[in-house]
Amino acid sequence: MDTPPPSDNEASEAARHLNALREALQKVLFGQDDLIDLVITGMLANGHLLLEGLPGLGKTELVKGLAMALGLHHRRVQFTPDLLPSDITGTPLLEHIDGRPSYRFQEGPVFTQLLLADEINRASPKTQSALLEALQERHVTVLGETHPLPTPFLVLATQNPIELEGTYPLPEAQLDRFMFKLEVLRTDAATLEKIVLRRDAGIPPEIEQVFSTQKLDELLALTRRIHLPIVVANFIARLVDSTHPGASKASSAHVRYGASPRAALSLASACRARALLNGRIHSSFEDVRALALPVLRHRIHLDYSARVEGLTTATLIAELLAEVTDHADATPASLSA
Repeated sequence: MDTPPPSDNEASEAARHLNALREALQKVLFGQDDLIDLVITGMLANGHLLLEGLPGLGKTELVKGLAMALGLHHRRVQFTPDLLPSDITGTPLLEHIDGRPSYRFQEGPVFTQLLLADEINRASPKTQSALLEALQERHVTVLGETHPLPTPFLVLATQNPIELEGTYPLPEAQLDRFMFKLEVLRTDAATLEKIVLRRDAGIPPEIEQVFSTQKLDELLALTRRIHLPIVVANFIARLVDSTHPGASKASSAHVRYGASPRAALSLASACRARALLNGRIHSSFEDVRALALPVLRHRIHLDYSARVEGLTTATLIAELLAEVTDHADATPASLSA
């Protein structure tokens, strides 16, 4: 039997707790309310997040603030060209017990609830791939022995734009394991003035824990109970299918390959999370439209001619959303808002 959706009261109470988390993160990062909402949405959907932006925009402080507000055990790995896979996952250590040699597994920093993979694209592809198993299966295998990771397990990775010196592109298989790719943009002059007046350089803001680990587990479970209407699921399926070459007019010319089924699952989970963040018990078409860009932008790969013509994944996704229209005549009015 399917789990019943939450009641309106449960959704409203959850939204109240989540708004407290939102307010806490707004003390860390000024003028980035939309970005903060997307980070909370990804967390509720139990997804890993990739944050891209120039150095100094607050990506690392946002992740650290999230860990403090949630009361999660967290670790940070600074990705550098000389970082090795074992520096992340851990390594077996040879010990002598009672004169007999034996191996003991020394856990790496990936064994935490929230891992900050800082500047992930400054490490080599070999080292980047050390996270593949952890991102998908949430466990690590070393020398044939599998070690489960703590729960919840979230990876928030930051990366610099690929145009900067000393960066490596992430493998496609790894990109697909991130639920969202979020762009951290610079703030306007008014927000900069606020930062100058309220923040001393090098001194992070003090963030108190917003709710307990038990409450976080309850919110994650509540997110999975949010209702996903069949018409919304159909919209998600048609949108993801349209990203492949030949499946739609917009994707026929410049797309090398489109989004995987994992993208559809990610979009569905994110829609549930966004609904709960806004105090609703069902997801809607508007949730799909709002989340299509962060879910799909890193999963659609364009050919070289697209760059020549100035086409980006953002413009393509906008065209796909316009082309893959929802069936308004079959949709209750409450689901379209």
